Amino acid sequence: MSTILSLDTSTKVCSVAIHQEGVLIGHQAYHLQKSHSNLLPGIIQQLAENCEVSLSDLTAVALSAGPGSYTGLRIGTATAKGMAYTLSIPLIALDTLDTMVAQVAPMLKGEELLCPMIDARRMEVYCKLVDHSGAEIWETQPLIVDEHSFDDFQQESIYFFGNGSDKLEQLFGGVDRYHFIRDIHPSAAHMGEVAWAKFQHSAFEDIAYFEPEYLKEYRTNVPSQKFKV
Repeated sequence: MSTILSLDTSTKVCSVAIHQEGVLIGHQAYHLQKSHSNLLPGIIQQLAENCEVSLSDLTAVALSAGPGSYTGLRIGTATAKGMAYTLSIPLIALDTLDTMVAQVAPMLKGEELLCPMIDARRMEVYCKLVDHSGAEIWETQPLIVDEHSFDDFQQESIYFFGNGSDKLEQLFGGVDRYHFIRDIHPSAAHMGEVAWAKFQHSAFEDIAYFEPEYLKEYRTNVPSQKFKV
């Protein structure tokens, strides 16, 4: 039996789950800012104990590989790579937005387009657009949203969700064909089915060389300094 540990640290929510054959058996999540590095090791150990699963029983570790928070992605990647290497098990990388689609798709009828969005600051989001079967219309990408962002879909009903969709709701909150689902965030609990599919096809990452999908170059802001003359 496959037992896959899933980690999501792509946003401020730090979540861990264990799935067996794609079926969720346990999940923990913390909605705390800047908690990932402090909480993640303890959450993993506690969840494994609660599920009566030894870490040596794991057959793979899956992680939400981006897009998302630079810092969160780095923490999740380092943890997942370390566990995969130490336990000699495969590493599975999942698109964060695909796991959000897996969370929302069962709620809908099947005729809509789905657009998960993660906040990328200012009026920019990370997003993708898929039909209900998961077929890509837009691949995962950064997008600066404005009133013309979805002009190519005049006749389509689109469901937007994720913390980036708040920006779009400010622009299109009154448009009948646009729908907004609140309180949807990336979660390890919804990674199991996607991770299980990849596991069955041996779609694994190279542990040594894998890097998360940032989508944009990482930048740090250098604080301005005042010099006395």
